[in-house]
Amino acid sequence: MRGWFAGTRVPPEYAAALRAYAALAERDDDTIHARGGSMLLAHGRPTARAVLFLHGLTASPMQCDALARRLHANGDSVIVPRLPGHGARERLTTQLRAVSARQLVDAAADALAIARGLGTSVVVAGFSLGGLLGAWLAQHERVDQLVAIAPFLGVAGVPGAATAALGASLRTLPNAFLWWNPIERENLMPDHGYPRFPTRAIGVALAIATELRALARTTPPVTRRMTLVTNESETAVNNGAARALAAAWRAHDGVAVDVHRITGLPPSHEIMEPLRRGTLARRAYRTLLPILHDTA
Repeated sequence: MRGWFAGTRVPPEYAAALRAYAALAERDDDTIHARGGSMLLAHGRPTARAVLFLHGLTASPMQCDALARRLHANGDSVIVPRLPGHGARERLTTQLRAVSARQLVDAAADALAIARGLGTSVVVAGFSLGGLLGAWLAQHERVDQLVAIAPFLGVAGVPGAATAALGASLRTLPNAFLWWNPIERENLMPDHGYPRFPTRAIGVALAIATELRALARTTPPVTRRMTLVTNESETAVNNGAARALAAAWRAHDGVAVDVHRITGLPPSHEIMEPLRRGTLARRAYRTLLPILHDTA
């Protein structure tokens, strides 16, 4: 499965970056939710730092809105691209069943090329699937830092050794759509994300994770500074897989990897969503914001 990554993009000038983003945003037609499209928070000029934020599976850029706006207020340029198959107005769409690993990693790399034109330094941040894609970029591309939040490197409760087999099975077996919340089903809020996910998309993500782990064990990452953030009350992703990736990266000379743990939250995975009921996201931000600001 090697060869997904299309290679290093040429960093654009600021005006070219804006044109590239405009072309990206044109894909957000009337089939996309009003809060589901790509987001650019710019300052009208290149800034000292640009942040590429990548959202999670079945979510949309709105998931990153609160943190993106705080980073923008701090002087950063921020781009949050809508990942392929995401953000549709029709919440029960089935289009995610056809999204491939190549589409996802190429979308992340294309957005990174835009970010490089927005700031002198570039930080890649991502949540869940976005954290996995950010880690994939860090393995292949030089950025100033990666911040991967609850990265989807494996499934909670599934041993790391079984991850590759599980992913292969999910990509081979008939596809099924499962509810994130079987009680609330299609009434699950907020409405700019999907209330269910295809099992094949989980298999695709696990294929990326499996390839990344293999590469990290044998090849130094191009990015030299990484931060992985785990939620100690995690219910969906495998924190052990994040620690294993950190160990594999640390085994290479000149690579700095920090692992931060968020503690004290109720059992949860979705710690980013600003429109979720309750205070969970705001409590998580208390840990995440200092990490995202302290990346110089």
